[in-house]
Amino acid sequence: MIEVKNVNKTFADHHVLKDINTSFEQGKVNLIIGQSGSGKSVLTKCIIGLHEPDTGKVFFDGRDFTEMDRNSKKEIRKEIGMLFQGSALFDSMTVEENIMFPLTMFTKMTKEEKLSRVNFCLDRVNLNGKNHLFPSECSGGMQKRIAIARAIAMNPKYLFCDEPNSGLDPKTAIVIDNLIREITYEYNITTVVVTHDMNSVMEIGDSIIFIHEGYNHWQGDKNSILTTDNEEINSFVYASDFMREIRDNLRQKY
Repeated sequence: MIEVKNVNKTFADHHVLKDINTSFEQGKVNLIIGQSGSGKSVLTKCIIGLHEPDTGKVFFDGRDFTEMDRNSKKEIRKEIGMLFQGSALFDSMTVEENIMFPLTMFTKMTKEEKLSRVNFCLDRVNLNGKNHLFPSECSGGMQKRIAIARAIAMNPKYLFCDEPNSGLDPKTAIVIDNLIREITYEYNITTVVVTHDMNSVMEIGDSIIFIHEGYNHWQGDKNSILTTDNEEINSFVYASDFMREIRDNLRQKY
């Protein structure tokens, strides 16, 4: 579990995060949603230590991350897997080398042990035998799956995903959503996903936090998000025809 307590963050005179209190549960897909500029990415960066909160604390399974020294924070970061919005694969490295990179950086595994782990991760994302391809030879969906394989290479306790479906067609986005959910449940990971995609919210949103103008404005699950009377989140959720259709169908049913 990750706990965020009374976190505030200001840049110059812009108060981005305003007294955020929330928790992200182990073994669940925890989503952070909200409009662009609401503070979602800043919150994530405060959690993993890329930004220092002005006030407040972040705990990883009871460990006070904000009070740790650099070496202790480095140990926590070894337990974190990251899936970046643009996949962030190294173009000059093969698929195998990309996935092996964190193992080389942070472990003392032998070459054989690292290769075994790479092959295990590739198998888990259904990319057996793609070791020697380069990212430029892979589709966008394949690149996201390779990035997921790299993110889980260190067997993380915590997985952070930044807009994992960005740039993907709807069918491929569903594949990535399902893969994130399966990995979360299978390995009992605390998964945190920043997304704008309401399809993802309805498919994999075990726990959802809605950030509005820097505040934790609403928190619930994918079922309660359809029935809340919170005006701001309703405006966000029902901005698409797809979600309005779901709402209207529910009203007719009940």
